[in-house]
Amino acid sequence: MATKIAVIFYSTYGTNHGVALEAARAAEEAGAEVRLRRCRETAPEEVVNGQDAWREQLERMKDIPEAALDDMEWADGYFIAVPTRFGTPASQFRAFVDTLGPLWQSGKLANKALTATTSAQNPHGGQETTIQTIYATAMHWGSIIVAPGYADPVKFEDGGNPYGFSCQPGPLDETGKKSVAYQARRLVEYAGRIAG
Repeated sequence: MATKIAVIFYSTYGTNHGVALEAARAAEEAGAEVRLRRCRETAPEEVVNGQDAWREQLERMKDIPEAALDDMEWADGYFIAVPTRFGTPASQFRAFVDTLGPLWQSGKLANKALTATTSAQNPHGGQETTIQTIYATAMHWGSIIVAPGYADPVKFEDGGNPYGFSCQPGPLDETGKKSVAYQARRLVEYAGRIAG
């Protein structure tokens, strides 16, 4: 039976959408069944519509289903891709996390593998603390953190964040694609071991 991976992302301008697409591709290539899901946009419509790039990105993602409790219960592992906002995950992701109380209380998020990635405008704009904040949430759930560490040479090419891939805004370059794919494959491997 295939390992089930939920790729959960939020993206304002497209960076984390690109990361999520690469993660989903690599996880499927590794034999996983994948659900690609986006966090619901919680910013006021007038704010989104006030920025062409934000509005256009929301339009690009309109056919991707919004993340739901069912996706979290279904999955053996979670690949999280969200931007950094003031050193923590974007509020849209946190709003989704805040809906997960019923699953957490019934233990349905426990013993699931989880890995995370992020982006920020600056290399030292809070990328590591964002991923660590996601991992702190995972620890409350009882999930098993699958960080990339330095277990693959790509981590010495991609900027070296051992907690998870991190980048500045924009399309993924070839090194970024390799790093995200490595992290996704590692998640599939360990989620499968845990589920098995």
